[in-house]
Amino acid sequence: MELTPTLLQTATQALDLVLDFKRPADAVLSAFFRDNRKLGARDRAFVAEAVFGVLRRYRYLSVVVPAANPRTLIVAWLIKARGMSGATLEQFARPELIQHIRSAKTENLPLGVAAELPDWVVEKLQVTRSDADILTLGRALQQAAPLDVRVNAFKADRDAMLAKLQGEGLLVEATPYSPWGLRFRDHPAINRHPLFLDGTLEVQDEGSQLLALLLGARRGEMVCDFCAGAGGKTLAIGAMMASTGRLYAFDVADKRLANLKPRLARSGLSNVMPQLIASETDTRVKRLAGKLDRVLVDAPCSGLGTLRRNPDLKFRQSPQSVAELTVKQAAILRAAAKLLKPGGRLVYATCSLLAEENEAIVEAFLAEGGFNRESAADLLAQNRIVLDTGDTLTLSPATHGTDGFFAAVVTRQPA
Repeated sequence: MELTPTLLQTATQALDLVLDFKRPADAVLSAFFRDNRKLGARDRAFVAEAVFGVLRRYRYLSVVVPAANPRTLIVAWLIKARGMSGATLEQFARPELIQHIRSAKTENLPLGVAAELPDWVVEKLQVTRSDADILTLGRALQQAAPLDVRVNAFKADRDAMLAKLQGEGLLVEATPYSPWGLRFRDHPAINRHPLFLDGTLEVQDEGSQLLALLLGARRGEMVCDFCAGAGGKTLAIGAMMASTGRLYAFDVADKRLANLKPRLARSGLSNVMPQLIASETDTRVKRLAGKLDRVLVDAPCSGLGTLRRNPDLKFRQSPQSVAELTVKQAAILRAAAKLLKPGGRLVYATCSLLAEENEAIVEAFLAEGGFNRESAADLLAQNRIVLDTGDTLTLSPATHGTDGFFAAVVTRQPA
């Protein structure tokens, strides 16, 4: 695609809007494209690639430019990430800027810059990880995530769908861990594919699919997805239950539950009951106390495990926001656990990389008594999934090719 001064200016305008880090980058870009409807598909693709490309390497690119602003950052990205030649860029940038970027010293960068993580995140990770591990993790988080989908087990068989998609010439393979997952090597417009439109396929990261397997919901049970969001895990759980029993999908955001409705309609499931709640202490929650077989708590978190998809998140979180989240996480876990009947199972999960949102929350909860920890590795082995990260499920893009996930499994002690 040919770069023009107008296109570069358009990308600069979009990046300028994103860099205040007040709203999610994808939401800002969507609004920008609505306001600039005349942009063609290729131009929109370049703008999105440039914005997210800069966000992925923001700390590094800020080092190599003399003054970091949206235009110089995009020029630096074009040179350093896209490999664009100086001769091509001379019509868009001063020769001295191009030379400065090309000759910038990038050896011996601070760990936070090399890993593309805020210094406060690096400091928290250093409590449990070596600098080499942090660098490997950070580099993995800089890569764009693949497109993972889940085959709806209520409607279809994964192997048959894999063969069908490959027969259409799509570059797709089975995911290594989830028995329902498929991974595309590129990003086809899957939301227009007939198998997506009829609910056979749902977009869902492989790590997220494994949470439903840990929960292990069975036919006829009473189950709750306590923080259901747009319902990706809800639908995976409902398919495991073969659309029997009762599956509550709770969330405090009406907009997220609204996004679940069309997905639920496509899925063919009839056992899901979406319910808007005011908080974890809502009367709709309390009336189910002691009645449920299984509860999934995919808790609101910093989201640092999803930086491949949401690179701006690292600049929109802070030590203060994480501290506020941990209070909320502990309260949600405590409230959700009250729904379990004796012997019932709860899975607490986040897409965070930070111990204080993960293991620390679970350990504090277990210290209050009444619950036992189960081994995540053992539960996955029962599903013939060869993935042993110990008692807790800890997934990393560097090791497993998924988003960063944490999950712990607890059961309520017999009465």
